[in-house]
Amino acid sequence: MSEQWDTQQLVRKLETAAASVSRRNTPNLRAVRRAFGRELAHASPGQMLALAHALIDTGSPLNRWFAYELIHDHRPALHSLDAEELERLGQGMASWDQVDTFAPYLSGVAWRRGQIGDETIHRWAASPDRWWRRAALVSTVALNIAARGGTGDVPRTLAVCALLVDDRDDMVVKALSWALRAAVEHDPAAVEQFLAAHQDRLAARVKREVRNKLTTGLKNP
Repeated sequence: MSEQWDTQQLVRKLETAAASVSRRNTPNLRAVRRAFGRELAHASPGQMLALAHALIDTGSPLNRWFAYELIHDHRPALHSLDAEELERLGQGMASWDQVDTFAPYLSGVAWRRGQIGDETIHRWAASPDRWWRRAALVSTVALNIAARGGTGDVPRTLAVCALLVDDRDDMVVKALSWALRAAVEHDPAAVEQFLAAHQDRLAARVKREVRNKLTTGLKNP
């Protein structure tokens, strides 16, 4: 990578590469992102974060996805994230797919590594913004799903879930089910106890899907 770091030029280069793919699907776009990321392997965390913010500032959902994936795969940048930086990166999230990249790829990893504390995730769970509440729950996925580097942390997962048992926003309900189902892999008894304790407060979808996971191993057998 040249010593000259022109953030806007890099944004345009990535957009041009993305526009050139024959079929705009996730595997093809991820191949573009990987090739671009290899060129930036020696960039500093500050440079990568500046690029991520420039991509997000374009307002393009695809560019936001690129931003999150680039930071996730650039370990120095990923390991530099704190609560303030994560909240800047997450500002303006407005769909489940944006949250579901941000939370398991960035905030969940930072939480698992101790870069942010439980209080940050709990504050998001109390947000009036549905997407931050979803982010709090989906961040637990990085604690529990091996594909995201998780080795299991059911107590911290259930502590977040307990904060949102009464939430009936559909995006939050679905995330609560996901968080609990991921925890089943590590401590099914604790999840069973959680369901029993909150039986009268949990949404029907959560109870159905998590019980299915407990009894069959599948969300919808």
